[in-house]
Amino acid sequence: MKENALIIVESPTKAKTIKKFLGKNCTVLACNGHIRDLPDRASEIPEKFKKEKWARLGINVQDDFKPLYIINSKKNKTLNEIKQAMKDADVLYLATDEDREGESISWHLLEVLKPKIPTKRMVFHEITSKAIQDAFTHPRELDEKLVRAQETRRILDRLVGYTVSPLLWKKIAFGLSAGRVQSVALKALVDLEQERMKFVSAKYWGLSAELAKKNDGFDAKLTHIDENRIAIGKDFDEKTGKLIQKDSKEKQPILLDEKTAKRFEKELLKANWKVTKVEEKPVSRKPAPPFITSTLQQESNRKLGLSARETMRIAQTLYERGFITYMRTDSVNLSDSAIESSRRLVKKLYGDEYLSEAPRKYTSKAKGAQEAHEAIRPSLDFTPPQNMGLKGKEYSLYEMIWMRTISTQMADSKQLQVSITSEAKTEKAVARFQSSGMKILFPGFLRAYVEGTDDPDTALMERERFLPDLKEGDALNCKKAEATEHETKPPNRFSEAALIQFLEKEGIGRPSTYATIVSTILDRGYVVKQGNALVPTFTGFVVTELLRKHFPDLVDYQFTSLMENNLDSIATGEIAYLPYLKEFYLGKNGLEEKVAKEDKNIVPEEARSLKFNHLKNLDVFVGKYGPYFEYVDPETKEKVKASLPESMAPSDLNTDSIKDLITQVKKGAESLGTDPETKLPIFLKTGSYGPYLQLGEVPDDPKQKLKRVSIPKGIDINSIDQALALKILELPRLVGHHPQTGKEIRASVGRFGPYVVHEKDFRSLKKEDNVLTVDLERAMELFSQPKGRGRGSKVVRAIGEHPETKSPVDILEGPYGLYIKHGKSNATLPKDKKVEEVTMQEALALLAEREASKKPAKKKASTAKKKATKPKAKAKS
Repeated sequence: MKENALIIVESPTKAKTIKKFLGKNCTVLACNGHIRDLPDRASEIPEKFKKEKWARLGINVQDDFKPLYIINSKKNKTLNEIKQAMKDADVLYLATDEDREGESISWHLLEVLKPKIPTKRMVFHEITSKAIQDAFTHPRELDEKLVRAQETRRILDRLVGYTVSPLLWKKIAFGLSAGRVQSVALKALVDLEQERMKFVSAKYWGLSAELAKKNDGFDAKLTHIDENRIAIGKDFDEKTGKLIQKDSKEKQPILLDEKTAKRFEKELLKANWKVTKVEEKPVSRKPAPPFITSTLQQESNRKLGLSARETMRIAQTLYERGFITYMRTDSVNLSDSAIESSRRLVKKLYGDEYLSEAPRKYTSKAKGAQEAHEAIRPSLDFTPPQNMGLKGKEYSLYEMIWMRTISTQMADSKQLQVSITSEAKTEKAVARFQSSGMKILFPGFLRAYVEGTDDPDTALMERERFLPDLKEGDALNCKKAEATEHETKPPNRFSEAALIQFLEKEGIGRPSTYATIVSTILDRGYVVKQGNALVPTFTGFVVTELLRKHFPDLVDYQFTSLMENNLDSIATGEIAYLPYLKEFYLGKNGLEEKVAKEDKNIVPEEARSLKFNHLKNLDVFVGKYGPYFEYVDPETKEKVKASLPESMAPSDLNTDSIKDLITQVKKGAESLGTDPETKLPIFLKTGSYGPYLQLGEVPDDPKQKLKRVSIPKGIDINSIDQALALKILELPRLVGHHPQTGKEIRASVGRFGPYVVHEKDFRSLKKEDNVLTVDLERAMELFSQPKGRGRGSKVVRAIGEHPETKSPVDILEGPYGLYIKHGKSNATLPKDKKVEEVTMQEALALLAEREASKKPAKKKASTAKKKATKPKAKAKS
C-alpha cells in the first residue's frame, strides 16, 4: 500500500508544476515563502516581550542571541490548510529550494508544525519528471549547518540595520538606513563618484586619415611623428590633467597641439604615402561559461535592459514552471546529461563543424561555489525558445539562457587580426599611421551567442572591420585628412551589471543577495539611475561619509568579504555561529559599544553637511526636504541658500553650475517676455530636475496643464532672452518632411540628449549639431548613416516603397551574403533567387516569415516536450 505523502513547496506555481510528476497519493501545497520572521514593527512584538530592552531588535543578545520569531498573520490560513492536510498524510516532504534560504524555510515549517509523522527533506535543482522522481525516492535530512548559517546572516543583518540606522535618523534625517552589505555597495558608488570629482580633464589633438589603394578605402590614425609617439588619453594624469612623466628608460610622448595638427592636416594631402608593415595574427576565442546568478543578472542588464530584481523575478517564474534549472547558484558546472543534450542540439542545428572537439566542462573559481549544484540552464529536453509558448521578457530571458548553454559546447571562434602601418613623408617630417582590422574566419560559438547583443548575425557583421589586401611597399592615396580634438573622460559610473561584477569580484554578498542589494539602495534614494548608470545622491554621500568616519569596518570591502567567508564557514561547520556573533556585537570593540561611543562624537550639523575641496565658500546639506546648498560670496559676503536639483549628481557640482543656480535664485520668477501666439508670460525657473522654461502662470485649476521645456545642455541659462526662449519652447520642433515618406521629421531633447526622429527612428545629434537649428539636409544625412558600428553592407538594389509604411525595401550585400532590409527587419535572400528578379510581394513574404520565426509560437504546453527542430536560416546582415 502506497503512503500518502504531503509535499510542501514555496509557491503555488511550483506546487502546480511538481504535482504533474507525482502520483495521486501525493498532495502538494505551497507555504508562500517564509511563514515567520523577526518582527518588523513594534505592534508585532508580543505583549510579554515589549518591556524587554532587546525587544526592538527582536534578538535577545544576552540569551545566546535567541531570535524572536513572529508568525505572519497572513500565513495563518496557509498554516491551517497544511495542518489539516497533515492529518491525512503518512509522511511529510519539505521540498523548498536547495539553498540556505530554502533550508531555513523548511526548518521554520518544522518548528511551527511540529509534525508527528516522518519528515524528509526533498531537494532538486530543476523541475522535470526525472528530477522530481529522483528527489522523491532519495530524500535527505535537514541540514542544520545551512540553517544556522542563514539564521546567523539574518541576525547579523538585523543587528547592523537596527543598531546603526537609528543613529542615522538622529544625526541626519529620519527614515535613513544602514545595511551590512548595502552600505558597502553604496560606498563603492560614492568612491567612484569622488574619483570623478577629482578628475581633471585634458585636451589633446590627433589626426585621422582616409586612405585608399585604387578604390579600396580604409581609415588610419596618427601614432608617431618621426620617432616620437603621439600622446593619447592614457598618457595623462587623471588628477592634474598633465602628461605623466615617464622614467628615463621610456621616451616621453609628444603632445600635439591644434596648430601643429592643422598644419599636418594640409601637408598630409600632398605627402607621399606607402605601406611600411602588414601584420596578420590569427586568434581564437572560447565561449563563455554557462550562467550563474551574477552573470545572468549582468548579461540580462546589458542585453535586455532588465534590472537585477526583474531578472530574478522572471527567472523564478521560469524555474517554477519547469523551464530552467534553479536560478540562485554560483556553480558553472553542467551535468553530463546536460552536456550531452547541448551537443546533440548543436550538431542538429549547426552541423558537426560547429561542435567542439571534446565536451567542455567548467569549474567554478569562486570560493564557496558548490560543484554539486549546476549552472543556470534549460531543463534537459532543451526545448527551443520558439516552441515554449513564452512571450515578452520571459521569452527573451529563456532564449538568452538557452543560447548561452548550447554555445558552451560549440567550437572556438577563429579570427584574423590585421594591422597595417603606413607612413606619409612630408617636407619636414615622417608621420606614421596605424589601421586595425578583423576578419572572422570561422564564427564557431558566435553563430549562436555573442555577449552583450541579442542578434548574433548582426553582431558578427559589426565585429568585422575589413581592410583592403595590402602588402609592404604599396603606394597609397590620401583622400582626406582631419585634425581631431580629444578630451580625456572621467571613469565611467557603475551600471547594475558592473556593480554586481564588482561585488562578486570583491567577495561582497552572494548570488541570492545581489538583486536585493541594488534594489535597496535605489529604493532608499541613495542612488538614482541616469540612463543605465547608477549615480549616488547627496543623501547617499552623507550616509557613506558618516559610516566611513565613525564605522569604517562596516564599509570596508575586505571586512565585509571576510564576513561572507565566515558565513560560508558556518555553513560547512568550520566556525561555530555563537562565538562569532558574540565577538561581532558584544566583544571589546563590538558593534554595540561602537554605536554607544560614536553617538557622543557625532555632531548632527556636521553629519548632515558635505564639503568639497574644489568648491570654496560652499556647503552642501541634506535636510528634511532634500539637498540644498549655502554659498557665501567672497566679495559681498552675501549668503545664498537654494535647493539642489534631484537630477544633479555630486560630481556635476562645480563653479559654473553653482553660479548658474545662484543666478536663477536671484532672478526668481522674472518674466523673460510674452509669447506672441498665446500672449502668456515666459518664466525661467529651476526645479528638482534642473532649469526649465514655463509658459504662463501656475493656474488655480490643478488639471490645467502648463507647457514646460527643459533647457538643453550646452545652453548658458544667463544667455536666455525672449527670442531664445521662444525657440526652446518650440521643441519638439518640425524640421521638415521626409522626401520619400512625406512624414514629419522632428528635433527635440530626450533623456539621452538631443535627437531627430522620423517614424520612431531616433538618431542622436552630434556634438557640433544644434537641436534648435538643425535642418532637413543634416537630418537626412544622419538618417542615411547605418546604426551601430556596422558598415559592411551596401545596397545593391532598391526594390521600392513598402505599401503600408512607405519606407524603402532594399536588397543589401553584407559579409554573409545578400539579404532584404526594411526598417529594422532583415531576411536572407534564398540562393536560388536572383537580385533583379525579386518582386515586392516576394520580399514582403520573406520579411514576414523572418519576423514570425523571431516571435514565440502560441502553442499548447504539450509542445514543450516536442523535439528540437532545425530553425530557418537567419538573416545575415
